[in-house]
Amino acid sequence: MKLYIKYMVSIRCKMIVKEELMKLELDYKSVGFGEVELMEDIAKLQHDQIKMALHQTGFELMDDEKAVLLEKIKNVIIQMVHYTDELPETNFSEYLREKLDYDYTYLSNLFSETEGTTIEQFILIHTIERVKELIIYDELTLAEIASKLHFGSVAHLSDQFKKITGLTPSFFKSLKRKKPAHLVICE
Repeated sequence: MKLYIKYMVSIRCKMIVKEELMKLELDYKSVGFGEVELMEDIAKLQHDQIKMALHQTGFELMDDEKAVLLEKIKNVIIQMVHYTDELPETNFSEYLREKLDYDYTYLSNLFSETEGTTIEQFILIHTIERVKELIIYDELTLAEIASKLHFGSVAHLSDQFKKITGLTPSFFKSLKRKKPAHLVICE
């Protein structure tokens, strides 16, 4: 039996869900981003228990088919941008179509209607978040980051970065270097 869970976007989220399943003594085959495959079907009482346990930890059990698909779109994008070393060579619309086995126009319309923004904008926001991570890690140059994340040039990356954050990448990087003059410790 598959369960679909909203707000599961990181490895830490998966660990929390696994802990909750163990507490409820529910055996699972796999726990992925946004979904859990249980070893067997569960009774209504168990369903309600897991729904409550997940809610208390900040997650939401989803039953609506469109909500599940919307969460899958988000999870595929987050997985693609944040947890792969290289973005796919194909365009994002083709990538989503292949991963989710739905017509991209349908996915795009569903996403826009529900989220009030486009898939492209959602991808860009997450890509800029990834750029920020890579800048903070300070292991790659801006040119390498631009290439890795398929920006046409450093100038294009900088323009998109500034549109989303209001800062240039170099100014953002300089913020990382600034340390507070003193720390106030509250007890």
